[in-house]
Amino acid sequence: MSIRSMSDSACIEPKKQRFAMTLASRRTIISSIAASIAFVMELTLVPLVLPAIQTFYDLTLSHVAWVFNSYGISVALGVIVGGLIGDAFNIKRVFATGVVMFALGAAIVAYAANFEMLIAGRVLQGFGGGIFSPLVPLLLTRTLPHRPGKILIIWGSLTGYVATFAPLALSQTITSTGWQSVFVLFAVLAGVALILSVKTEAGKFMPSAQKLPNLGLLFGTGDVWLVFGYIFCTYGAITFFLFRLPLWLADIDYSVNSIGLILAAIWLSFSIVGTLLRNWVDSYHVRIIVLAAPFLIAASFLVVYFYHGIGWLTLSAALVGAGFACSNAPSTQLVLQFAPQSLSAICTSLDITFARLGGVAAVALLAQAGFAASVGSVVLLSFVALICALVFLRKVVDS
Repeated sequence: MSIRSMSDSACIEPKKQRFAMTLASRRTIISSIAASIAFVMELTLVPLVLPAIQTFYDLTLSHVAWVFNSYGISVALGVIVGGLIGDAFNIKRVFATGVVMFALGAAIVAYAANFEMLIAGRVLQGFGGGIFSPLVPLLLTRTLPHRPGKILIIWGSLTGYVATFAPLALSQTITSTGWQSVFVLFAVLAGVALILSVKTEAGKFMPSAQKLPNLGLLFGTGDVWLVFGYIFCTYGAITFFLFRLPLWLADIDYSVNSIGLILAAIWLSFSIVGTLLRNWVDSYHVRIIVLAAPFLIAASFLVVYFYHGIGWLTLSAALVGAGFACSNAPSTQLVLQFAPQSLSAICTSLDITFARLGGVAAVALLAQAGFAASVGSVVLLSFVALICALVFLRKVVDS
């Protein structure tokens, strides 16, 4: 073999390897985002079909709260498991396991013959979603490690755009085919994510040592716990809005299309604001973004309290979406910044745990509360979130 042919051969092989790595990275990104879309659409579409589920099974408001909260509680438990084993074992295999459980749970819900089976499916779906969801930001940021904030905000914006148009595009389908079609869609999206996931390199993100992390390190990081408190309060308020508004609108005879339009405003605002913020989150501007969220959330509830027309309700939804964008990816970014590197997966799982527990607590405590009491409670949650942010952001400012 000539020197030239040997040289050409040596150049071709690295190119093939780079192409293969690029293809694997793309599959990782697409599979992660596909699963995340299903996870986020659960927030968008399930509130839309809650009135139909209530009618189908002849449920009381407290039973409807259980349909909503059984999923949230299971997510909160699942993310702890996902975070622990994600830090200790092959992240992609753990991710795939969670996706399978999410898909099976959604299928059970779609064909549930009674309320008990419905709850069982919601529990399995939530537990699976809890396992894979904390691994999504890890997979994305490790695939593109040089711009972690940007990939997180792009991820959030993309899933937000899909979630925006899902209620608009599917409201008529839900009316004609039934609420069950929503959960069939979840199962299909999760199946696509699973197929793409198993085609990626099996051990690419496997830690070098398969052992459980030293959780004691977590208790020495006070800033990350303040971020968790911030997440608990902001997500609790947002979740209560998503739960209660569709039921209230159904009670005053709003159509599914109208409710879908108002809910779509949340995600459209979330996506637009997230897109606008994508180049700010990796700079000191992140402190302004994080501080804005509690004000936007509190303002949204005050708008609903004082004004009841559809235009004002849409504005309120848009404010919630903007507050969600300002708190979602930036808070995850700060969790990863403050957390010990060896505990990255457990900390992203605790991120989601505190978010879901905040939502569960808000729905459980305020589901049957009076309107004024609910608004006052949300304003209080926003104030607590603001105090937490002012404390932990001192470190960001100093750096």
